[in-house]
Amino acid sequence: MANKADVRSMLKDAMILFAITLISGLVLGLVYELTKEPIRLQQEKAIQEACKAVFQQADSFKEMEYTVNDGLATELSAEGVTVGKAYEALDENGIVMGYVIQSTSSEGYGGNITIYLGVTNKKVLNGISILEIAETPGLGMKADQELTPQFRNKKVQEFTYTKNGSKSDGEIDAISGATKTTKALTNAVNGGLKVVLNSLMTLTEGGVANE
Repeated sequence: MANKADVRSMLKDAMILFAITLISGLVLGLVYELTKEPIRLQQEKAIQEACKAVFQQADSFKEMEYTVNDGLATELSAEGVTVGKAYEALDENGIVMGYVIQSTSSEGYGGNITIYLGVTNKKVLNGISILEIAETPGLGMKADQELTPQFRNKKVQEFTYTKNGSKSDGEIDAISGATKTTKALTNAVNGGLKVVLNSLMTLTEGGVANE
């Protein structure tokens, strides 16, 4: 049976531990409050820069809500593609010029490949910007240099890839030795493009008016 000295020692230790926990919680809460706004602003800046990379003509970008119909959602899922946030690309007068959307393929050789793509009201793919990729050095990691330029300024509804040389705007030359990377990136582009054409463009007068 513990004596009084032992009980007092246990209570003292418990109080010290409680005080440390309380102070740590207060400090963490304070740090969170101090850094919350700078982090938010930095994230917003990064998003604006990513949007600007694929829609340089736009003056600003406004996040928009959208839904994907069940049929298209099933199609995207079968291709290993998920779409994320979408933005209206606005000119200096606030008029919608087109759209930017985030698209991710989970079937890259090294994992996820995440991109932003910008599409004008005239259904022209301005281009894409790779945000996340972890492919084989020297092969799949060439995607930004060898694949990204091939999607620029193309007006097609869907891309395919080929190993025999591109013969049309809708064909992408695969990276030699990195077909899996080429396929994943192409699927991510196609998924984002389909959502823009079939979902985003029906939500605003700017999209409908310019179809």
